[in-house]
This record gives sequence, C-alpha cells and structure tokens, in this order.
Amino acid sequence: MALAKQQEQKPLHMTETDYLDFEEQSEIKHEYVNGNVYSMAGASLTHTVICQNTGTTLDNQLADTPCLVVSTDLRLKVDSKVSFRYPDVMVICEDPQYVDGRVDTIANPTVTLEVLSPSTALVDRNEKLDEYTRLNSVQEYVIISQSEAKIERYTRQESGEWLYKKVIGLGNSIDLPLQFA
Repeated sequence: MALAKQQEQKPLHMTETDYLDFEEQSEIKHEYVNGNVYSMAGASLTHTVICQNTGTTLDNQLADTPCLVVSTDLRLKVDSKVSFRYPDVMVICEDPQYVDGRVDTIANPTVTLEVLSPSTALVDRNEKLDEYTRLNSVQEYVIISQSEAKIERYTRQESGEWLYKKVIGLGNSIDLPLQFA
C-alpha cells in the first residue's frame, strides 16, 4: 500500500502505545515513524496484482519449508527508529517474534518486499531500506517497480555488508536463497 504523500500531509503525533490503540480503532492503516503517524493510501490495481502474484509465487516455492509468506495486513516493528511499517510482502522463516504479545505485529521477517508507487519510491528506497536492513533477521530486501519490469534486491552477505543487484526485463527473474536454521 502506498503512503499518502508525507510532504503534503501533516502527520499526527502520538506515543507508540497511543498509536497501537489508535490503529486498532481505525478503518484505514497508518505507519508510525518516530512519533509521527502517516495514513496509508489505497493501492492501485497494478500494485495489488504485483503484491498478490509475488506472494503466491513465493508461497508456492516455499511450500516445503518452514517459511510463511504474509502480506500487507501484518505490521512490522522496527526498533532502530521506533517505526511500525506494513511491508507489501514478508517472508518469515523462523517462529514469529510477536511484539508485546500482539499477533498483528512481528519483529523478525527474513525477507521484506515493497512494490514501488510514485508516492512511496523515495521512502521505500531510503527510509525503509535503512530500517529493514538494520533488522538482524532480514536477509533480503526486494523492491519491485510497478511502472517497469525492474526488481532491485539487497542481500545480506556473511560479512554483514549488503549486495545490491538490479534485474531488468520480463524474461529475467531472481532467486531468493533462504537459509534455514
């Protein structure tokens, strides 16, 4: 889902606890970043189809593994900036680490995927890249363009550094080699 344009929107300010209470009562989703609450805009048909197809493909490929594939309704807590995000697709390969016993919020995805929207491209490529790659559990961060056949992939190396790879064209694909404990 796309975030409403943050530059044009005056965010609400609240504590983490107030945000979680607010989010439970809200009919729309919001992301939380350092005390600021941003409403999420609805997704386009193209965005939704890419998310669903990606999730289905991953789910099929991971059927015989301990991994779960989940989409936008599961919230992710990122402690590095005290953020709560809703990645478009996540893969969880270990027992889910629920935040404060909340089954709607986890802290340990193995893979996070975002589908770029014009209004979210900068946030996805900068803020979320920084936040997701700081999570010890994340081994892959994948950004999928909805306006062209392009996938950008960040893979954690054994050294802790991140390797960037860009794949362009409809005939190309990427593999996500997941390690299981």
